[in-house]
Amino acid sequence: MAERQGSLKVNRVTQRVGPDFAPKTVVQDCSFVVESGKFTVLIGPSGCGKTTLINLIAGYEPATSGTIALDDVAVHAPGPERLVVFQETALFPWMTTLENAMYGPVVQRGRPRAEVEKAAVDLLRRVGLGEFLGKYPMQLSGGMQRRAELARALINDPKLLLMDEPFRGLDAMTRELMQEYLLELFEERGGTVLFVTSEIDEAIFLADQIIVLSSSPATVKAVIDVDLRRPRERAAVLASPSYGTLKKRALDLLYAEAAGAFAGRRAAKQTQEAAR
Repeated sequence: MAERQGSLKVNRVTQRVGPDFAPKTVVQDCSFVVESGKFTVLIGPSGCGKTTLINLIAGYEPATSGTIALDDVAVHAPGPERLVVFQETALFPWMTTLENAMYGPVVQRGRPRAEVEKAAVDLLRRVGLGEFLGKYPMQLSGGMQRRAELARALINDPKLLLMDEPFRGLDAMTRELMQEYLLELFEERGGTVLFVTSEIDEAIFLADQIIVLSSSPATVKAVIDVDLRRPRERAAVLASPSYGTLKKRALDLLYAEAAGAFAGRRAAKQTQEAAR
């Protein structure tokens, strides 16, 4: 992963959905940079367009306007240099944990199978699944499935790893363990990550940079540099003087966006009622 790092540039991207006669803008004039070798987190109010941005960067759908480029190469379609770990599990239920982890390189046929298997076993052991190589997804807990998904993505050495709220729905303890597994792998292997979350504590613990999005339609509200040293331990992060400052700034920004969105919806409802 350290040898394959990409720099992402999102430039004035707008995305509209729905019919031409009544389109809805979900992303508007959005610009930001994900630096090579950095862990960048996207955070914003619920429903603001974070997943839409991930889909655009992954190449699953074209933007209405604007450009997206990885290492100055325009993104027009999905590609192995940009891999996504989704909110829901995408493991193949008929494959074992090891077979799922090996799937990408085996299909691409660019590496000897023995080499792929060795790399998969090593990654699965690193995330605590060494004793579950022959188990099927239905035999794994939610946290184990998330770890297997992570290994399956990392074995492909993507230039950019996209993670769309991958720990959503996990209990608090499992979520913290998954954050620590991910952070340890990132700090050990390097790489470039764009991670979506709605949790401020998660964002601060993981990120080098936090991009705060506005309420829908999404645009960049602020960029926060996280000045916490690596490698990181949770207790040290929570005790750091910078942690409280970072959290307050992020909270203030998100609260302002949420309050503005609520006021806007309330005003719109009152206007509709008055028109009846």
